[in-house]
Amino acid sequence: MTVTAAQGFLASGVAAGIKDSGDPDLALVVNRGPSRAAAGVFTSNRVQAAPVRWSRRVLADGRISGVVLNSGGANACTGPAGAVDARVMAEHTARAVGVGPDEIAVCSTGLIGIPLPMDRVTAGIDAAAERLSPERGVEAAVAIKTTDSVHKTAVVSGPGGWTVGGMAKGAGMLAPGLATMLVVLTTDAEVTAAGLDSALREAVRTTFDRVDSDGCMSTNDTVLLLASGASGVTPDPDFFAETVHTVCLDLARQLVADAEGASKEIEVEVIGAASEGDAVTVGKSVARNNLLKCALHGEDPNWGRVLSAIGTTPAVFDPDHLDVAINGVWVCRDGAAGESRDKVDLSGRQITVTIDLRSGDESAVIWTNDLTAEYVHENSAYSS
Repeated sequence: MTVTAAQGFLASGVAAGIKDSGDPDLALVVNRGPSRAAAGVFTSNRVQAAPVRWSRRVLADGRISGVVLNSGGANACTGPAGAVDARVMAEHTARAVGVGPDEIAVCSTGLIGIPLPMDRVTAGIDAAAERLSPERGVEAAVAIKTTDSVHKTAVVSGPGGWTVGGMAKGAGMLAPGLATMLVVLTTDAEVTAAGLDSALREAVRTTFDRVDSDGCMSTNDTVLLLASGASGVTPDPDFFAETVHTVCLDLARQLVADAEGASKEIEVEVIGAASEGDAVTVGKSVARNNLLKCALHGEDPNWGRVLSAIGTTPAVFDPDHLDVAINGVWVCRDGAAGESRDKVDLSGRQITVTIDLRSGDESAVIWTNDLTAEYVHENSAYSS
């Protein structure tokens, strides 16, 4: 189970015919309560899809009863008709599950600029509503995939019998603010909307917002956290926030692992920074450096490209006091050659680039991947 691991939740997924492939493409997640508290974080892209705008509005009161999600079409940049379609999806779902339309969030993912086939969408909603079950969380996770090669789920249980579970999709356009993704998290803990919002925003800030696959930010990114309160347990706020962070981190790492065409998973760790902001800025600059990503794909520990990326940032550092390690080998010391590059083993999938700015005590980690011919093919040979 995934989003249905927590008590009080039902889910389902169906093939509605939105995708030409005939693969599953529509999912429902429904909260049967007793609580309907919810929180959400959305893309910071100024171009936002109609479902994002709809979901922002319905979450304004900190309450939703369900989510309808489709893959195979983003309903982004579709004009006034797209806004109508997002509202129709919410209204149709609301009727099917017996709640008000202002209690339904809408999420869409896929190709931008193409109207959804609404006759198929609404029929799919009806079919998904008939299949709602606490046993169909995986079914929902599969239905929201686009270029994902695998579905992504995570579950963590807290003391006293409460749980946080979730599902995510995302494999391309992974860049901070958010990574390109749809995420639905659920919990049966008794937590207020304000408590959910606080825990979710902090978790997103240090997980999804630090995934940077290709430097491209989506129009549809949505992370939702719904609480049913069905366990009857009110957890310690800090422990609850830590649990939400654990689930988000698990899902974020799964996004990077499944990044389009990736053969290497790269962790950029920045230490010794004057501020957390400096650490994040440097980490993002290195993670987005295509020359470095190509080098690591070719298993070349080219630390010069790391220094070049650091030098483009306004972070506090002395260029003559920068240290860089690749998979634990300090190939750069004091801004110059350190240990032999020949000691670096890049044959595995996991790579860690550690950067010591030697300017303070703050740190941050950014997750990215290599740049491959498969990535170019996947994003040029066809639309997804």
